[in-house]
Amino acid sequence: MYSYLLLTVVTALLLVTMGASALYYKRIRRVHEEYEEAKNTVGDITISVNRQFQRQEAGLRAVTHKIEIISSENEKVVKKVEEYDKQLATLAAIIEDAPAIEQKLSTQIEGMNKKVDDIKAAQNKIMHRIAEVEKIRYTAQVSEAKIEAAIPIKKEKALAPLTETELTALETIAKEGEKTAPEIREKIKLTREHTARLMKKLYEDGYLERDTHKMPYTYRLKEEMQKILKKREARA
Repeated sequence: MYSYLLLTVVTALLLVTMGASALYYKRIRRVHEEYEEAKNTVGDITISVNRQFQRQEAGLRAVTHKIEIISSENEKVVKKVEEYDKQLATLAAIIEDAPAIEQKLSTQIEGMNKKVDDIKAAQNKIMHRIAEVEKIRYTAQVSEAKIEAAIPIKKEKALAPLTETELTALETIAKEGEKTAPEIREKIKLTREHTARLMKKLYEDGYLERDTHKMPYTYRLKEEMQKILKKREARA
């Protein structure tokens, strides 16, 4: 009887122990599952946090790069502002010196105007002098026409004072037309200086007319001289 009761008690204790063990095992398993779930959750949270940190770090890098760019641009702006300040200072100095420069330019312009006026006055004098010379020349030509009687070529003996060389020069011009001294030189075979003096003498003695509008001078016979030479050729 006692043994049966002891067995019953032991059996009951064993059953209780087994139930308690099973319940404890279930709790341990549940705690393990919760741990694994919590572990996975923590891992996901960690990964998410790391990703957020990475995104924030990338954002901070981008912001830092932008700040560096802005800083560099600010330095450029500061340099430009300094250059503008220097230019403004130079411009201010020029503006301050403007009255003196204007006065100097005004003085120079007045001097130039005076020189221009002097040049105009000199030109007017030259033109007046040229007009007077032309007037005198015209008067001399008119006077020469009036005193033809005094010119030796009006006389029949006008050729008497001339040398053979001078007559050759006059006859060449009579036959071939107006000539220059170098062209006459080829005919009479004299030096340049001798030919020039000969032609000048014939002009001054009234045998020739001279065109001074171009160089060398061109010589031509006067009408009276042309008539005398024709008479001389006819007699010959």
